[in-house]
Amino acid sequence: MAEDGEPHRFKIVTGADSFGCSLKEALVSHLKSLNIEVEDVGTDSYYSVAAEIGRRVSSSPEDTRGLLACGTGVGVAMFANKFPGVFAATCLSAADALNARSINNSNVLAVSGMSTAPESAVEILDTWLKTPFKSPCPASEFKPWPKEIESFLDNSVSEMSKIGSEKTKTSDSCSICCLVKNRELNPIDIIPGGSMKILRESPTSAVVRFEAGSVEPAHHHTFGHDLVVMKGKKSVWNLTKKERFDLIVGDYLYTPAGDVHRVKYYEDTEFFIKWDGHWDMFFDEDLATAKEAAEKESKVNCATAFSQQGNEAWRGCICHASPVKSIQYMLETIHQSG
Repeated sequence: MAEDGEPHRFKIVTGADSFGCSLKEALVSHLKSLNIEVEDVGTDSYYSVAAEIGRRVSSSPEDTRGLLACGTGVGVAMFANKFPGVFAATCLSAADALNARSINNSNVLAVSGMSTAPESAVEILDTWLKTPFKSPCPASEFKPWPKEIESFLDNSVSEMSKIGSEKTKTSDSCSICCLVKNRELNPIDIIPGGSMKILRESPTSAVVRFEAGSVEPAHHHTFGHDLVVMKGKKSVWNLTKKERFDLIVGDYLYTPAGDVHRVKYYEDTEFFIKWDGHWDMFFDEDLATAKEAAEKESKVNCATAFSQQGNEAWRGCICHASPVKSIQYMLETIHQSG
């Protein structure tokens, strides 16, 4: 640990749930008094705040450590540890912290807001900060580790870091398509033939699937949404702007908040969709009216879509009048979801 007044080589990112926020605040004040850089992400559900801290430590393990607090200190550790290279330990005593650093090279400290007093938590935190990896600790009876144990600990660092980071081999070259592999989609009860799987929250992204012949009645949302088609063919009628978009695999569309739109699916279709805020859906017509209108529009406006010219004719029907964001922006969102 650096001497008082000297900068540390790492920063600490911290957060808590409502049961741990008071203890977290006390520890943040202590860290700042030690001249340690602190980034506080605030208060949220224990699993959400733990995921945020875990994600940040995992992405920058060389210069970032984490500090989490919840009622027991257990829940936040569980969810922080879902990220590769994160070694979160729940410590209820200074001895726990000493063991966690010495044996497990812990880089995220989890404390209990319900059972640990601020003075005890400060002692736990100081011990965790000061203890180097492989130090003598209660588990070693405060003696140096034997050479065979020290060798095991050295090897464990690289081996532990690999766990959870292996990439599953897949024949799909599409990054978006890989997201839905082995995921069970939940039925969309209000629209027959539809199912959805939420991938992440705030901003929210999901994979949606509709069976061939399905129709989404005219509806609108309080949020705008981006989508990329992964499989199949669909038409979107933006009734507010009186525009039609015929989409196939790889096509992208942005629909602004409040715009009323109707959708028809010509094949089994899957698409990736992203929006800000909580999901909502307000219908502007019933399903029977929607099916009749979609059938009529399909025949009148794009009668040659599936003719001898195939997909090129279909692609020629696409309207590009609405605002379109960069596909790179969507791909960046996909990588964040993982």
